Amino acid sequence: MIQLWQRIGKIRALAALALVAALAGGVVIANWDSGEKAEPVNTAANAALPKPSETSAGAAQSQDPQSKAQDAASAAAAQAKAAEDAARKKKEEEASRSNTRSAGPPSYPAPASCGVYSGHRNTGCTLMVAAGYGLDQMPCLDKLWTKESGWNPAAHNNGSGAHGIPQAVPGDKMAAYGPNWKTDAGTQIKWGLSYIKGRYKTPCGAWGHSQSTGWY
Repeated sequence: MIQLWQRIGKIRALAALALVAALAGGVVIANWDSGEKAEPVNTAANAALPKPSETSAGAAQSQDPQSKAQDAASAAAAQAKAAEDAARKKKEEEASRSNTRSAGPPSYPAPASCGVYSGHRNTGCTLMVAAGYGLDQMPCLDKLWTKESGWNPAAHNNGSGAHGIPQAVPGDKMAAYGPNWKTDAGTQIKWGLSYIKGRYKTPCGAWGHSQSTGWY
């Protein structure tokens, strides 16, 4: 009797195992029929992989500093070029001024005597020599006052008030050399020579300034 129950127990156990095997086989067959394949999933590895959105954001962040660096380099290059151009321009201007200073006032062949001039020019040459200048300064004085007034004692500029041969501004400055400053060439020339000596030292110095600026 005991052996019979043992056999029945074994049969039940085998039936249970067969049922489990059948159920497992049905699941496999169902998956096979649906076309799906069961693949192992490595959760830790997948979590470590960057998401597409994260990859794009990272690329944008890596490109942004590079773009900023390029912009900064371009700005620095532009500033350096501007500084170089300014330095070169300054150097050229200094060289030009140096050449002008080294050239000095213009010089012309000296006349043989004041006798080569006539009228107010002769008066001007005589008074110039009496003031201590050499005859080599007379060509400069002639050019200067020819430009200013044509050696005309009555020459007057209504706009500036400049008057006489030297074009004194205002004309009544020349009163220090005589009350007839409005019409007398000698009075005007004396004042003009004094003005030139105090401001430009020589008639050629005054003429050189007039050539470079348009006035003296």
